[in-house]
Amino acid sequence: MGLQMLPTIRDALAMPSLARAELELCAGEDQLDRPVRWLHAAEVADIADLLRGDEIVLTTGVFLSEDPQAAREYIESLAAVGVAGLILELGRRWTEAPASLVQAATDFDVLFAVLHREVSFSDVVEEVGARIVDAEVDDLRASERIHNTFTRLDIEGATPDEILGAVVRLDGLPVVLESNRHQVIALDPGTQTAAAVLTDWARRSIRVTVSGRTGYDRRSGWLTTIVGSRGDDWGRLVLLTDALPRRRDYVLVERAAAALTLNQMRARAHDSIERSAHTALLSDLRAGRHSADLLARLESADFPLKQRNFVAVAICPETPSGRRHVSGTDLPTTLRRTTRTLGYPALIGSETDHVMALLSVPEGQNIKSLMTQLSREIRRSRAVAIACGSIVKQISAAHETLVDAQSVVASGSIGSYPDRAWISIEDSHLPALLYLLRHDQRVQSFVLRELSPLINHDEKGGPSLLSLLAIYLDTAGGKTAAARRLLLSRPVLYERIAKIESILKVDLDDPQIRTALHVAVMAQRVMGDILAETLLESDRA
Repeated sequence: MGLQMLPTIRDALAMPSLARAELELCAGEDQLDRPVRWLHAAEVADIADLLRGDEIVLTTGVFLSEDPQAAREYIESLAAVGVAGLILELGRRWTEAPASLVQAATDFDVLFAVLHREVSFSDVVEEVGARIVDAEVDDLRASERIHNTFTRLDIEGATPDEILGAVVRLDGLPVVLESNRHQVIALDPGTQTAAAVLTDWARRSIRVTVSGRTGYDRRSGWLTTIVGSRGDDWGRLVLLTDALPRRRDYVLVERAAAALTLNQMRARAHDSIERSAHTALLSDLRAGRHSADLLARLESADFPLKQRNFVAVAICPETPSGRRHVSGTDLPTTLRRTTRTLGYPALIGSETDHVMALLSVPEGQNIKSLMTQLSREIRRSRAVAIACGSIVKQISAAHETLVDAQSVVASGSIGSYPDRAWISIEDSHLPALLYLLRHDQRVQSFVLRELSPLINHDEKGGPSLLSLLAIYLDTAGGKTAAARRLLLSRPVLYERIAKIESILKVDLDDPQIRTALHVAVMAQRVMGDILAETLLESDRA
């Protein structure tokens, strides 16, 4: 798993004993953040066989030959066993850093430094060794706190929100739970904003791959671990670090992932036979698999079909950040209780990030009145966003209303009406259409043609110009209103808009250009991981 034990090479080189010796770094600067397991003083050339890796070797170099090939073989032997670095004390054998050692250390990516003043190696080993032992003890104490915290959460049956909140309290870093399709299920941004953590999430996430179930991606700063039992992995937990992760960070994410897995297993255990049957029925209806057998199964599930209309409802619990997630079985249970209280038979099933229901309502029933009642009752106990599909008069057309409701949720249209109790497919307009067309390669090509220069620019870091463009195009009232919404001064906004125009080679005052780019950014939102995968394949090509 590659757990880090403090200090790093940088920490070790900053120790007073080495600092007083006028240390000079000669090669391997990129190794400064590598962890150090121990230090060894060694005055023999064949020390490599006695090492286990991640050590710093201290030497006066009295045994080193002036032969460049011998120096190269010495460094190669250290690199082969994973030595972290070599420190040579000048004065006894060498008056300056041997060029052959500098070149070999550079070639084999081993840190190499020299000391211009004499130092007691035993003092260095004792000083750094004490720091390592202290760090190990500190890690053990932190691990005990983590164990006690999550044991309590397991016993109490904590929700995903409570589990992620515990991670932030223990480590102070943002944490995100995502599905296997790189969709955010839940998050706790800690001291950051949700917008800062989640900007362009699907594209960033799909690029982060690590070996094994838990691993650290240095480029992104993500420490990730798989969530789920082996053979039934359903998500990934991401800790967004600002430095190399410590051993306690690995322990923390793995323990949190275990708690999330237990939560999911409990949720499944609580699911009734009725829930499983409803999920299967919804799947068949959405796929349009109509048969006499399906009708019989619907009748046996007390889901009336005669003289009825049908409407699908999708419901998303909302976090304080506005992101949606499903927490255990609470929402399906609430929805079941509400539909029964109101007297509307329903098929209810859980998706990754929302709950779906198909309601059977009497002919002539006012759907607006029904949705108003439903949203009012559910919101008595839960903060939710509610979407409604179109009304269909035949069960054979149920796939239409199911797809409609899911399109509203997946397109992000719910977030466009924060003050509405519920929204319908009629309110979604273009985003819902683009969601339905998200797999169309022509639409993907259009988005890439319009936005790829800006996406590539944002990949290099700095403020996201793509996010700024999206907010600017979404905001009614022009640049002044956009500046207020973005919390930017107008000169700064004008400067960034000019930069966008330069990168895309367009004039944003041109109505046709604005329309094309607005469609492209809306499509980019709803495509999510699909577009990210397309971009990744394009980069590989």
